[in-house]
Amino acid sequence: MNEFELIRTFFASQGSAQDDVAVSIGDDAAVVNVPPGMQQVLTTDVLVAGTHFLAEADPVGIGHKALAVNLSDLAAMGAIPKWFTLNLCLPEVNTSWLQGFCRGLFGLASQWNVSLIGGDTVRGPLTIGIQACGVVPTGKAMLRSGAKAGDRIYVTGTLGDAGVALLHQRGTLPLAAADLATVQSRLNSPIPRVSEGLALRDFASSCIDISDGLLSDLTHIATASTVGARIMLERLPVSTVYHTYFEQLDRWAIALTAGDDYELCFTIPGPRQTDFEQLSAKWQCGATYIGDIETESGVRVVDRLGVDHKPNTGGYEHFTAD
Repeated sequence: MNEFELIRTFFASQGSAQDDVAVSIGDDAAVVNVPPGMQQVLTTDVLVAGTHFLAEADPVGIGHKALAVNLSDLAAMGAIPKWFTLNLCLPEVNTSWLQGFCRGLFGLASQWNVSLIGGDTVRGPLTIGIQACGVVPTGKAMLRSGAKAGDRIYVTGTLGDAGVALLHQRGTLPLAAADLATVQSRLNSPIPRVSEGLALRDFASSCIDISDGLLSDLTHIATASTVGARIMLERLPVSTVYHTYFEQLDRWAIALTAGDDYELCFTIPGPRQTDFEQLSAKWQCGATYIGDIETESGVRVVDRLGVDHKPNTGGYEHFTAD
């Protein structure tokens, strides 16, 4: 099977054609129609076998996650996901693997009515690059730079489950089978908080998705907004599985520093907090108030007695020394 047969077989016929796609797969480039009064939002992520996932991992989960991490970025901006391109580097054409990959990829794409409009396929080490495109009303994109002193800090869902699964995967934290199944889905098939991101446009002063760990990503908000932040340790939302292994996880360390949860971290100004909490109470994933934005620079973590807590590790970063 050559490159063009691969594209026709696995990608060109997937999904339904959308009215806003003028030219899709099969030309030198795609052409899309951006609705009046909207700005285009673009994001891209690359997943590399051995770094972001195990090469022998379930291809359904790989396909899902490759798109999910991009939709999570769009969610953090408050954008409606519309289109994506796929660059796929494969060591070989494995029909079974590609079928599973496409089930995961297009299953999520169908859920959010997102269209594949182009990309490229090459031979080489297994690597997946996706660029996702969305739209947001002009001037309504949520940024990292809008937080002000007095804003409350919230997160969706629970923190640390993907990190717990990764510890098991590395052989450092054996989990019971039922517990593993719960956290493994958080690592392999994260749920992008698209609906929540859209709802936040009318409330949040800043927003980011938690891909590299809460402390690391909240620091991006603080830096971009020229403010500081204070996290209240015991307010961090963690799952029942996390509580089960609490002491083995160095208590709160994984919830503070592990990445791959793809929850949203955002700030809400005082005048909007009551209305926001009424709204978020209806969300299945929920939202938890975990701290406050302050004028003093830096991100601090304090326990219930106000004592500073220093985690042993920071968030994930590429190109740091081992």
